[in-house]
Amino acid sequence: QVQLVESGGGLVQPGGSLRLSCVATGRIFSINDMGWYRQAPGKQRELVASVASGGSTNYADVVKDRFTISRDNAKKMVSLQMNSLKPEDTAVYYCNANQVRVSRFSNGYNYWGQGTQVTVSS
Repeated sequence: QVQLVESGGGLVQPGGSLRLSCVATGRIFSINDMGWYRQAPGKQRELVASVASGGSTNYADVVKDRFTISRDNAKKMVSLQMNSLKPEDTAVYYCNANQVRVSRFSNGYNYWGQGTQVTVSS
């Protein structure tokens, strides 16, 4: 069974930094995109950043130049380095793995982590 295990959330002051990590466990042959989404109270879940298996990245405009996503395919891990954090970055952050296959010819499925709280406050 495929699971996404997240770590690294917490409370940080404005201007501070946090690093989120997510590792995919279970029988996995390949993963297409991996990424991070976030959901603030009363708002819809939104894409923060994603990285394809080949390394190309995509960022939400509001986090460009502050956040950096990276991926280790061998470890099936994705990380998000968040710098210059702002109160408006406060949200539950969810790891996502897209088109996860357990073998070369299997169907691909989408998986979510359980979410980790990031709070930016003085």
